[in-house]
Amino acid sequence: MSEVVGLDGWKRQWVAIHLVSGRFASAGIVADLSEFLVGLTDVAFVGIDIPIGFANKEPRRADVDAARMIGPRRSSVFLTPPREVLEAETYTEARQVSRDAWGRGVTAQAFALRSKVLEVDALSADGRLMEIHPEVSFCAMSSSQVQFPKKSWAGQQERRTLLADQGIVLPDDLGDVGVVPADDILDAAACAWSADRRRTGLAQTLPLDPRLGEPIIWF
Repeated sequence: MSEVVGLDGWKRQWVAIHLVSGRFASAGIVADLSEFLVGLTDVAFVGIDIPIGFANKEPRRADVDAARMIGPRRSSVFLTPPREVLEAETYTEARQVSRDAWGRGVTAQAFALRSKVLEVDALSADGRLMEIHPEVSFCAMSSSQVQFPKKSWAGQQERRTLLADQGIVLPDDLGDVGVVPADDILDAAACAWSADRRRTGLAQTLPLDPRLGEPIIWF
């Protein structure tokens, strides 16, 4: 199979970038992730910008290594909390559960992603799903650290150029997907790039030496 998909969260939905043989094929907006995955009969891997697997008493090594790798962009990495933290009903409750579970609080950013994290966790038995951190992928494309923030004009041009250098040329006209913020589209494309690297046997992981069953980030 030569097709892969990259997914990035957008509002209550997902933006999807499809690649065929490493080249842009199409873009779409996904409302129901479970239904979407069922329909992907010819797709080898699905890279998704969301944690797959929770922390226990210590931070996930994948998160720590990702923050170290991307350097100046490390603020885009949040430490994935234990499952029970994200299962809390309110942020106030989650903060207390987090302190009890692993001796630290939980960021509002991490808790805001709870519905998507739990949504993907329920689908994690699908072996095609692979966790991606787009900033890690962009660093791998550039063989160094990405220079500009992803929401800036310079950052978006930098990332679009990196993708084009890898053969992923995003068209100016994406139809209905054109309403999605540019950084979400670029992140989905980076997820697709990493998924395609796994398809071709080139992908690496964080941590570089994963233990059996340990959460990993692919790039």
